[in-house]
Amino acid sequence: MVAGFSLVLAFFVFARFSFGYFIGFYFAAMIAGYLWFSFFSSRTYDHSAARISAIASIIAFLLPALFVSGPFSRAKSISIVTFDRIVAALFLLSAVTVVIAATYNFKIVSPTDASRLRVDSFPTILRYLIVLTSTSVLPFLFAYCVQRNAYWPACGILLLMLCYYPVSVTKLTFFAPAWLIFMSVLARFSGVRVTTVLSVLLPMATGTILLFFFGADGTFTRFANLYFFTVNFRMNAVPSLAMDLYYEFFGRHDLTYFCQIRVLKGIVGCSYHEQLGVVMQHFFPDGGTYNGSLFATEGIASVGLVLAPISAFICGLVIACGNRVSSDLPPSFVLVSSAILTQALLNVPLSTALLTHGGALLFLLWYLTPREIFGRE
Repeated sequence: MVAGFSLVLAFFVFARFSFGYFIGFYFAAMIAGYLWFSFFSSRTYDHSAARISAIASIIAFLLPALFVSGPFSRAKSISIVTFDRIVAALFLLSAVTVVIAATYNFKIVSPTDASRLRVDSFPTILRYLIVLTSTSVLPFLFAYCVQRNAYWPACGILLLMLCYYPVSVTKLTFFAPAWLIFMSVLARFSGVRVTTVLSVLLPMATGTILLFFFGADGTFTRFANLYFFTVNFRMNAVPSLAMDLYYEFFGRHDLTYFCQIRVLKGIVGCSYHEQLGVVMQHFFPDGGTYNGSLFATEGIASVGLVLAPISAFICGLVIACGNRVSSDLPPSFVLVSSAILTQALLNVPLSTALLTHGGALLFLLWYLTPREIFGRE
């Protein structure tokens, strides 16, 4: 078991940085968390078989995600002036989205109350635009401005991102501006490969230190507990714990065979009429809506633990498309522009990340970005 996971870590020593490297390391950390939790799990399923399946799945995912990165042949690229107009249009779309959304909901609340006070009263198209622009579009625009040393426009984008929090009332939108700044600064001084590793380890180490020194009593107790819950538990532990719950639930219930994907549900029929996160909440009422990563949803839920590695391999091929369209872009630009999407991928299916969260649009923007910008500047 240890030898199998050691092979996973060895992949990152030899692979060059790419989008797949970035998300692959996060997924490897998630699988490592699950393996550790599984030895203390009281859930009723075959834990040994699940551990083998999890290790096989992450290896199958990483093979294409890390090592398929050759660039696509590109047609004649669009001009820098034209692309700047696209960037301006995307910023305008984001601004209009948040203004219209504010007419439906606008609450300035503590992040501790975000889950309780969140509303879902937006029209469908507006709800999609909120998620898509906050997860993929604005991080791309921020990275684009930073890469071109346009720091004042970058600050304006961060301010616009802050406006998304009282509208959507999610912890991700609250912390997104700070996370983008953190990733940008870290990448500039540490390099992208080291930043990938430190972006997992530093926030967790900070939470542990805060909880140890201030968690019990003191002036910063509330902040320490909030930070630890949000970063160490919600951001890092929950994606691993979700796999534990999915293994138990789908060891006893019908598999989805990908019918949770909305476009397929109406064609093939489905045993589950609600989203998987809601289904899991009904079965595990104390755990909230356990939306899971592609390993839990496209893997465990869709095909079961035996075939999950095959599903993970196919998902890795999809991620490799992101590698190929961004292979000749500056690594720091790829890292920062995908920093929020990577967080989303830990908690939603790959299909949802691509369509609802704008992953496919981000791939397209990477493909269209004129390379002359970076060579000239």
